[in-house]
Amino acid sequence: MRHHSEIFRRLCLAAGEDAVFEKEEMSAHTSFRIGGPADLFVTPDSEEKAAEVIGVVRAADVPYFIMGNGSNLLVADRGFDGVVIQLGKRMSGFSVEGLTITAQSGALLSRIAAGARDAGLDGFSFASGIPGTFGGACMMNAGAYGGEMKDVLSSVTVLDQNGNIRTVPPEEMGLGYRRSAFGERGDIVLSGTIRLKEGDPVKIGERMEELAQQRKDKQPLNLPSAGSTFKRPEGYFAGKLISDAGLKGCRVGGAEVSQKHAGFVVNTGGATAEDVRKLIDHIQKTVYEQFGVLLETEVKFLGFGEA
Repeated sequence: MRHHSEIFRRLCLAAGEDAVFEKEEMSAHTSFRIGGPADLFVTPDSEEKAAEVIGVVRAADVPYFIMGNGSNLLVADRGFDGVVIQLGKRMSGFSVEGLTITAQSGALLSRIAAGARDAGLDGFSFASGIPGTFGGACMMNAGAYGGEMKDVLSSVTVLDQNGNIRTVPPEEMGLGYRRSAFGERGDIVLSGTIRLKEGDPVKIGERMEELAQQRKDKQPLNLPSAGSTFKRPEGYFAGKLISDAGLKGCRVGGAEVSQKHAGFVVNTGGATAEDVRKLIDHIQKTVYEQFGVLLETEVKFLGFGEA
């Protein structure tokens, strides 16, 4: 990366020396357990520091990528020649006030859902098993079991392309199926609020346990993956198309189409990013040839040349 030492110095000033790492292996930060080193890896612990860090990389005009907890990410084996900024564990606080929960970008959806349950707030159970962060969920309007973020989001605070921190109301969020205006505008989610309704903590807990059991029964939670590999094509289910194409159990190296749920590509042990990439390409090609449906990936790619 150009001007590596100078950018390293500036990032240390912006986020603190304990928050900046060189040649950080991304396999330690993705649920796939795959990925080579990021040239620089930064973990700011506040919205202000995150804004400063992003300002540094934008001013230096170097490639950068914002990530949460890496549950939806495939990083190339050669890594990423740029700066990865993780809005994760060090920005994971949330608070409950009345019917409103305010959460930082790195707060896990599972923890927010548990906090809502404990406070007797209903309407967020759908997110209890989604293995992602609040910021990522806002960016892609995450959803499951009939609920999605657009049902509950009341405001989102972002860092916009001009370096301004601003609060976005629901009508400007552009939330649709696995998309938002944040991603399209280049906004970076720093925090936000959700508004829920009063409920019975016992019943909410029972619903969360029921959804957790459904996930356990249907999804390959015992192997590293990035969740659902593909978006749901209109009028179809990705997993059924893949299964009907005879691809269940199909392997490339250590990557496999899950025998339990064909919508998941799993790392059976030692899979490389190239294994996963080749298997995804093969799935897309086969499904298109057999059914004329082009499967779009829900998984994000980093370091392959297009990021």
